[in-house]
Amino acid sequence: MADIYHVGPSLPVPRGRLHGEIRQRMMHTFRERSGLPLEDHGVVVLQGGKTPHLYNSDNEPLFRQEAFFQHLFGVNDREDCLGAVDLRTGRATLFVPRLPPEYAVWMGRILSPAELQARYAVEEVRYTDEVAEALEELAPPCLHVLDGGVNTDSGLPMPPVSFQGIENFKLEKEALYPVLCECRVFKSALEVEAMRYACQVASRAHVAVMQAVKPGMWEFQAESLYLHSIYAGGGCRLPHYTPIFAGGPNAAILHYGHAGAPNDRQLQDGELLLVDAGADYYRYSADITTTFPVNGRFTEQQKLVYEAVLAANRGVIAAMKPGVRWPDMQLLAERTILAALERGGLLRGDVADMLEARVGALFMPHGLGHLLGLDTHDVGGYLPGHPERPEGAGLNRLRTARVLEEGMVITVEPGCYFSRALLEPAFGDPRLSSFLVDTALRAFVDLGGVRIEDDVLITATGAESLCDVPRTVEEVEAVMAGAPWPPAAA
Repeated sequence: MADIYHVGPSLPVPRGRLHGEIRQRMMHTFRERSGLPLEDHGVVVLQGGKTPHLYNSDNEPLFRQEAFFQHLFGVNDREDCLGAVDLRTGRATLFVPRLPPEYAVWMGRILSPAELQARYAVEEVRYTDEVAEALEELAPPCLHVLDGGVNTDSGLPMPPVSFQGIENFKLEKEALYPVLCECRVFKSALEVEAMRYACQVASRAHVAVMQAVKPGMWEFQAESLYLHSIYAGGGCRLPHYTPIFAGGPNAAILHYGHAGAPNDRQLQDGELLLVDAGADYYRYSADITTTFPVNGRFTEQQKLVYEAVLAANRGVIAAMKPGVRWPDMQLLAERTILAALERGGLLRGDVADMLEARVGALFMPHGLGHLLGLDTHDVGGYLPGHPERPEGAGLNRLRTARVLEEGMVITVEPGCYFSRALLEPAFGDPRLSSFLVDTALRAFVDLGGVRIEDDVLITATGAESLCDVPRTVEEVEAVMAGAPWPPAAA
């Protein structure tokens, strides 16, 4: 069985080559950064994702592999596994459940260990009831596990590894998590290829929604068109995160679309639709946001805000390169948006003073972007040896404060929102109100907001957006009027 992953005619991913390279990089990084002497290097043991159930029912949500496990082993389509990598030799072993014969009746033919070894390109496949025996044969000084890690985005700890007989091994819990996070920050050429493909699929889906949306449509109908496009047109079964289809004032709700706000508003003529939606291919993520007028034509009011955010997006991408501090890019985006709002008569005063007073956080309360990869908000934002989270409204929402380096993929998603929850208190705050033109801003509250998001690869000399969607006002209006995209297709 070939070790190539693909969905229909979609991008083929060579599992063995990809994850072999990742494991080699992990071993090299562990030796450099763990702080442990070579004789204390043992065996990395990771637990894969478990079969979930919906509350107390036998209904199983669609399985998604645990990201660290996927990174090292590429087993995106198999639950309840464990994996081991011997840091002394690089030998990788996959442990799979020993399934009963009746499994084949309900779930399909049971693959043999030899078939699974060929499929996932590891050195050996054994059963999960043999984990302790297999590890005893390796006689490691310790098992390196992820139990000591805490995700800096969610605040949640890594669950402990569990298998029968684990109490007989020495567990080392500190070194592995930062090493694996650091490895995930930097994407190999094959990882970039998978992410580029996911971005292409997501880009086409954004364009499909742009071309189909019209007044009277419901947000969830636009969402369904998007989901159909990424799956039928690109083999991406999942959008990677809950899509945001926020019409009109809903666009000021940063994570609109969840269970409490399920994309269920009817779109009105004359308002904007903000679409923040991605795609999942081989567990790698795309994360793109477009904002466009439901009727296909920007009003002057909408154009002012849209072009301010677009200028911030393009200005940041043009400035990104190795050695640039990410918080500086946040300030560049804020400065660009604030200057545009001042020229438009919504703000008054000096932009430098506005930055000092953190006025930018009233209109962009979130961070400029986040690392992207196997998770939408990928790990590695705040690790030992790198800058800590900055202080100040807005800046404290940055998901990383790192210096940019070649091989990172990071989102650039400036936004400008008119949120009553933020503006009403600000109108009464002397530190902020002196910058605010009250009547002008109140006229914009029903607009909601604009966000423009690209997925950006840091190269040796600059940055490259992996996205391909209409961005300028003229491009958006032309595509919504029926022009092909990309323009070369004309």
